[in-house]
Amino acid sequence: MKNLDQLDLDILSHLFRDAGMTNKDLAALVGVAPSTCLERVRKLQGEGVLKGAHCEVDHQALGGHIQAMVSLRLARHSRQIIDELRDAIIGLPEVISLFHMGGKDDFLVHLCVPDTDHLRNFVFDHFTSREEVVHLETSLVFEHRFSRSLPCFNRP
Repeated sequence: MKNLDQLDLDILSHLFRDAGMTNKDLAALVGVAPSTCLERVRKLQGEGVLKGAHCEVDHQALGGHIQAMVSLRLARHSRQIIDELRDAIIGLPEVISLFHMGGKDDFLVHLCVPDTDHLRNFVFDHFTSREEVVHLETSLVFEHRFSRSLPCFNRP
């Protein structure tokens, strides 16, 4: 893995908070010329450290008034079963994120739906109808927040 210096970490920290900022603004924040900043960002992208830019969407504005976490436990575990279930779930428009986990549950699915009828039907249609799913538990999400601080595992 690449050894990141303080400039790399500063760039990543600012982009983590606001991935949509301009290169000019980013360069000013980290105290380097825009050309230097752009070169560093491209290098971080090329090395796979910076994997993309994302936007945060207000799901309620789109009609998603209920968020839930659904934990799934499978009867059998093979690479094929795991991969097929993962690919089927992540492709559903209601799914915000998916975690393949160790422990008693195999998957944790974060989803957003318009109402409780949609939630019930979604769980029946996409989870309980699958023979590999032997247990599930649905928990409602009251609030969902993201950290705006970049984790610091390898600070110089």
